[in-house]
Amino acid sequence: MGANGYLVTELIDAGLNRREARWLVEEFMPDDHESIAALRHAAQRRMNGEPLQYIIGHWPFRQLDLDVDERVLIPRPETEELVGLALAELDRDAHREPVILDMGCGSGAIGLSLLMELAQLNVTATLICVDESEEALAVARSNARKHGLDNVSFVVSSWFDALDPALRGTIDLIVANPPYVGATEFETLDPVLRHEPLGALVADDSVLCAGFSDVETIIRHSAEWLSRDGLLICEHGNMQREATLQTAHETKFAHVVDLDDLFGNPRFLVARR
Repeated sequence: MGANGYLVTELIDAGLNRREARWLVEEFMPDDHESIAALRHAAQRRMNGEPLQYIIGHWPFRQLDLDVDERVLIPRPETEELVGLALAELDRDAHREPVILDMGCGSGAIGLSLLMELAQLNVTATLICVDESEEALAVARSNARKHGLDNVSFVVSSWFDALDPALRGTIDLIVANPPYVGATEFETLDPVLRHEPLGALVADDSVLCAGFSDVETIIRHSAEWLSRDGLLICEHGNMQREATLQTAHETKFAHVVDLDDLFGNPRFLVARR
C-alpha cells in the first residue's frame, strides 16, 4: 500500500466513508507535512458536517468545474436536467443569438453551462446573470472568467426589480432555480443544508403553497420580460406542481407543461409565452 493508500485508510478509520476519503486524498495530493496537515484538517471539517463541495472548493456541473463556497448553493444533479431541457427547447426553436436571463444565478451553474454548450453548437448567446447577493455574483463572475465566458453581464437584483426596463419583451429564455423549501420543511431536512446560504434554499409561503413565494413571483412576472414565443423554465419543489401549473395558466402563457426529474419527482415548469 502506497502513502496515499495509508492516508485513505487513516481517514476511513477516523470516520469518513471510503469514497469521500479517496476524494480528499486525490484532491490534496499530500506529499509533505504541510499538505498532509491540510488534508487532515479538511477531513475534520467534513466530519464536523461541512459539505465536501465547500471543503474542496469546486464541483462538477455538466461540462463545467465550478468554484463553490458558502456564498452559493451547491449545484444539484436535477438542475443539470434543467440545462438539458433548455438546450432542447432552444434547438427546436433554432434561436441563433438567444438572450438568456438566469434568475437567482448563484454560482452561475445554469447560465454559464448554457453559454458554453450553446457556443459549442455555434450559437452565440447573450447571458444576464441576476442575483440579489453581491457575494453570489462574485462567485459567478469568477466562474465565468475561469471558463473564458465573456458574453455575460451580472446584475444585483431581487428577481426583476432592478433589471433595465429596456429588456422587457426581449428575453428569449428565462431559467431559474429559485428557493422553494418552506421554513417548516427545512427543519426536517439534512442538517448539512444549514451550511448553505439560507436565502438560496428557503422561501416564504404563498397563499397557494408552502415555500412557493419566489417561484410564484418568477412565473407571474416572466411573461412581460419574454420575447414573442419566449420560454420560462423554472425548477420547483416536488409538492408544488399544482400551484405551479395554476400560476402559469393564470399568467396566460400560451403553452404550459410540468415535467418530472430523473428521480420521478415533479420538478420543472416549461412555459412558453
